[in-house]
Amino acid sequence: MQTVRLMARIVSAGTAVGKKETEGPLGACFDLRDTDDKFGMQTWERAESEMQRLAFNTALAKAKLRDTDVGALFAGDLLNQCVGSAYGLLDFDIPYFGLYGACSTSAEGLLLASAMVTHGMFARCAAVASSHYCAAERQYRTPLEYGAQRAPTAQWTVTGAGAFLVERAKENESCVRIVRGLPGRVLDAGINDANNMGAAMAPAAKDTLVRFFEDTKTRPNDYDLIVTGDLGFEGGSILAILMEDAGYPIADRYTDCGQLIYDRVGQDVHCGGSGCGCSAVVLGAHLLPRLERGELGRMLFLATGAMMSPDSIKQGQNIPAIAHLLEIECYKGGR
Repeated sequence: MQTVRLMARIVSAGTAVGKKETEGPLGACFDLRDTDDKFGMQTWERAESEMQRLAFNTALAKAKLRDTDVGALFAGDLLNQCVGSAYGLLDFDIPYFGLYGACSTSAEGLLLASAMVTHGMFARCAAVASSHYCAAERQYRTPLEYGAQRAPTAQWTVTGAGAFLVERAKENESCVRIVRGLPGRVLDAGINDANNMGAAMAPAAKDTLVRFFEDTKTRPNDYDLIVTGDLGFEGGSILAILMEDAGYPIADRYTDCGQLIYDRVGQDVHCGGSGCGCSAVVLGAHLLPRLERGELGRMLFLATGAMMSPDSIKQGQNIPAIAHLLEIECYKGGR
């Protein structure tokens, strides 16, 4: 059995987003919003670091904690060597673990943080993830000044950062908690088109979901919601077909963070949102509050990542992908 049992309470979450995200359907949910995507910085990369700093500070403030109250910090982004996280969290006096899981980083960080507090290695941990549209386009495709035409299957990298604080949940404590996790496996579906990451990542999501259902002897209808991030509309439709073929139909309770964050037609985002920040801010600002209000009882959250680099794309290599899964529930004490 590869699924691990966890006992982690989500203490707080902080989110910071840019202009396009503010104008989307979830705009009013985010904690901090910027009108020019620069957050007072001179470059897009520094803006991404500042988003991480602001989101993490917000999570700390909501929990009425200081950085010295956090035992370890897991963070990642899309920039080379994860410099967005390294610079953004530089001033916090916390042991730091840099992660690269591409768009799966939010779930990867939460899974690792939850495991640490569950097994008593730290009393409290943080997970942070971010992405920035302008910085990602410059690194992976072409600078915006080139005015390149976007493919129909392309997704829009979210400008946003999400931060989460977790600690070990107490027995019979009413809270939103992470109760199980399943690390993903890197898969190669034979896709080498950087403008169709949804197709590259969908098989990895299917692999993780099927393994989870087989491990836990559960079915999709045991959960109120199954959420991926960030397959978008193309990858999401592929996943639904793959899961149907595998004997685990999910279509009636499935959605994707990349489908939720934008108005697909009104904002001209083609196949939806993507990027480390997408699933992080949708989880922190939209999904966790739904759990806290009791609108959702149990959900599966799995963030997907395309494990590519600028050089691997230029060399025509396939795009390996991964999907990490978390089972999150609204626990009512004494149940």
